[in-house]
Amino acid sequence: MKRNTAPQPHLIFMDSPAINTPVDFTLHQAAEADFPTEYGQFRIFGFEGRIRQPGGVRLEEAVALTLGDVLSAPPPLLRIHSQCLTGDVFHSLRCDCRAQLEIALREVAAEGRGLIIYELQEGRGIGLLNKLRAYELQDNGADTIEANEQLGFESDLRSYLLPGAILLHLGIPAVRLMSNNPDKVRALEEAGVSVAERVPCIADAHESRRGYLETKRERMGHLFDEV
Repeated sequence: MKRNTAPQPHLIFMDSPAINTPVDFTLHQAAEADFPTEYGQFRIFGFEGRIRQPGGVRLEEAVALTLGDVLSAPPPLLRIHSQCLTGDVFHSLRCDCRAQLEIALREVAAEGRGLIIYELQEGRGIGLLNKLRAYELQDNGADTIEANEQLGFESDLRSYLLPGAILLHLGIPAVRLMSNNPDKVRALEEAGVSVAERVPCIADAHESRRGYLETKRERMGHLFDEV
C-alpha cells in the first residue's frame, strides 16, 4: 500500500447521529511502517485528523494496522478500538477492552487479512485521569454512565469521524465490523463506508466486569446477550 503523507482535502461528515451540523475535517497520514507482531506481519499507519470548530482546531490521532489484502472482496474484518490503558496495558478486568482487542487480532490473523483502527479516546473520550475519577465513583456505587455524568460528561464523548476518513483514504468502501456498538455501525455508514456485516465481539464473562457489561447493554444499547 503506497504511502501518502500529503494532507487530504477537507472531508465533510456528520459527527455523530446526535449532531446535525457539518464538520470541517482534514485527514493527514503521518507515517507508515512494517509492524511485526505475534499475530502476524502487519503494516502500521499513523493518522491525524484536524477538526475545525468555532474557537480553534481539535486534533485527533489514531493508528491503523492492516494485514494482507484489505482492498479485494469480500470486505475485510475491521475493529475500531478506543485506547484503554488500564485494560490494554495493565489487563484490567473492570472492562472488556483488552479481551475485545485480542479477539479482533486473533480473528484478523485467522483470516489472513483485515484492519484494526486504534483511536486515542481513553475512557470513551474523557481522558485517563477522569476515567480514574470515574472508577472511584463506581467504587462508591455509580455505574459507568452515572460516573461520567457526575463528573460533568456525557456517557460517551467519542467521535468516529477519524476511522471513517481513514477507511476512505485507504480505499476501503466496505467492511465487516467487529463491534457490539450500533453507534459505530451508524457512524461508518454516515461516513460513506458500507458495513456489510456486524460481527459480534464478545468477551468471556467475568464477575468483576459483569455490572459494566450490563450497563453497556441495558443503557447504551450494546448488542449482546445476558452477561
